[in-house]
Amino acid sequence: MTTLSSLFSPLPTTAKLTLSVNPSKPTSKIFIPANPFNRFAKCTSWPSILNPTQPRRLYAVAEETAPAAPKGSSSEAARRLYIGNIPRNLGNEELRKIVEEHGAVEKAEVMYDKYSKRSRRFAFVTMKTVEDANSAIENLNGTQIEGREIKVNITEKPLQPIDLSLLQKEESQFVDSPYKVYVGNLTKTVTTDMLKKTFSGKGKVLSAKVSRVPGTSKSSGFGFVTFSSDEDVEAAISSFNGTLLEGQQIRVNKA
Repeated sequence: MTTLSSLFSPLPTTAKLTLSVNPSKPTSKIFIPANPFNRFAKCTSWPSILNPTQPRRLYAVAEETAPAAPKGSSSEAARRLYIGNIPRNLGNEELRKIVEEHGAVEKAEVMYDKYSKRSRRFAFVTMKTVEDANSAIENLNGTQIEGREIKVNITEKPLQPIDLSLLQKEESQFVDSPYKVYVGNLTKTVTTDMLKKTFSGKGKVLSAKVSRVPGTSKSSGFGFVTFSSDEDVEAAISSFNGTLLEGQQIRVNKA
């Protein structure tokens, strides 16, 4: 026997009931989506939400992202070249022209002693790109400029921090004089005190100093000794030029 209740099945949970604008003739329309997820069409990760064992697309996208470039890969440190054993008469522009044959140069700077104004026989050249720097090293390292074999490499590591107050104190204690000699080809172990004691045996030494690489305690391989008279200068040159100091032959001439 059919009952009245069996003629009317319950509305689905997704059904929508609408009434017409004429209250005397109410009508109903039922909208049942074919796919219960249609209302969430913009959500593409429902399967992974319902099935937690399946990897979510979010992680797949993250893995496909291109890795960032290594930090500092094009920094100045990676493009800055040290060029050593250059001729003393080589200036910034001449050096720039030589290096530019193998890559674009941003800056070229020959290092000079602030007292004698003489070239310290080395320079720093900053290239436009890392590729330019590598090209310059490959083509210039070991070549000759005016008969001198030059050394070219990257200044890879930043200079180690040091107590600059000690170097500033040594610099401030140096007594300059018109009677001065340049002492070249010093080993790295020669100190200012050692230089002063060595030359004190052949004249009255006013002061002495070993030149340092700027910002470091590293010896530049040369120094200066000042005297009180021209006679002491001549005596120092004749006595020490070509002699050995710490096992290495030194050059002594007027500064």
